[in-house]
Amino acid sequence: MRVFIGNFGQGNYLWPECLRRSTLAIIDSESVHRFWAAGDRAGYIEFALANLKTMRMETPTRALASRWFSLNDVVANTEGDLWIHRGKEQVWWTTSRSDPVQIAMGPSLNPARDGARVFELHKPCEPWSDRNRKGVRLSWSGLHPKARDFLFTEGTLQQLSTDNAEYALALVAGEDLEPWHSLPAWRGKAERTRKNPAITYDPRQKAIWRMADTVFNTVAGANGQQVLRTLKDKRSGFDKEGLMKFVATLIADQDGLCALTGIKLQFDGEEDDRELLCSLDRINSDGHYEPGNLQVVCRFANRWKNDSRDEDFRRLVELVRSTKF
Repeated sequence: MRVFIGNFGQGNYLWPECLRRSTLAIIDSESVHRFWAAGDRAGYIEFALANLKTMRMETPTRALASRWFSLNDVVANTEGDLWIHRGKEQVWWTTSRSDPVQIAMGPSLNPARDGARVFELHKPCEPWSDRNRKGVRLSWSGLHPKARDFLFTEGTLQQLSTDNAEYALALVAGEDLEPWHSLPAWRGKAERTRKNPAITYDPRQKAIWRMADTVFNTVAGANGQQVLRTLKDKRSGFDKEGLMKFVATLIADQDGLCALTGIKLQFDGEEDDRELLCSLDRINSDGHYEPGNLQVVCRFANRWKNDSRDEDFRRLVELVRSTKF
C-alpha cells in the first residue's frame, strides 16, 4: 500500500468538498485538460510551456509541466492507497477506491493563471476519518515532532518513503509506535522540541535565508564572472529580501521537491540527511542568478551536477531511475 500526503486544490479550497463527498481532488486548467484526458503527455507539456504560468506567473520548466501531468495521473489512478490530510488540529485519513475519477467544471480561484474555469478531478475514497482504527482521535499536536515533519506538505501531494509510510500505517492502525520513537533521530528531535518548544525560527525560512546569503556572497567574490541582476518588476527586485521571496515561491512551485531528482527537500535544523538540504542551482551554469534560471535542488544533486548542462544531468538521472540493478 502506498501512502500519500495531500492537499486539494489551490490553497486547499476543495477540502470541505472532499470531506463531504468522500473524495480526493486536484484541479487542471481548462485549456490544457484535453491533453491529459487523451493521455498526451508530450502535448500537455508543450502546451503548458507555451501558455500556462506558475504561481509566480512565469513560464513553467519542462520538469514542472511534466509533474503537473503526473499529479493528475496519481489522483485519477490511486486505488487502495492510504491518504493523509492535515486539517488544522485534526489528522484525517482515508483509502482510495477503485471507482473511476469524476470530472466536472468549476470556477477558478486564479483566473489570471488558470483561466475562468478549471476541471476538478474527484477520485472516490472511503469516508474520511480523524480517528485511528481503534477509535482514538488523531490530533496534530499529539503527533511526535518527527512525524509532524513528514505528515504534512505545503504542496499538492507527496508519496511517503517506505519508512515513513510504515509509520503512517501503524499510526492509522493504532499500533505501538515506540519502535520509531525510540530511534536516536526521533529521540533527538523530541528532546530539542522539549528544550525549546517556542523555537523562534522556521526551518524553511532559515534555509531560504541561507541560500540567498550564499548567492550574495558568491556574487560579491565573483570578479564579474557572475551577475546578480536587480530586476525591478511588479513582484520584487533581487535585493536580498526579493531573492528570498522568489526562492520561497520556487519551493512552493516545486511542491517542496528537488527540481532534479524529485526527492523531498529538507530544511535547516530539521534535516535527517545534510545531503538532502535544499540548495539554489542555476539551470544554466553560465547564466545569471535571475528568474527563469533558478531552481531549488538537493545539496548532493547540485554538487553532482556541478557545471553540467541541465538537460544532460536530467537525462542521466532518468537513466539511473530506469535501470534495474
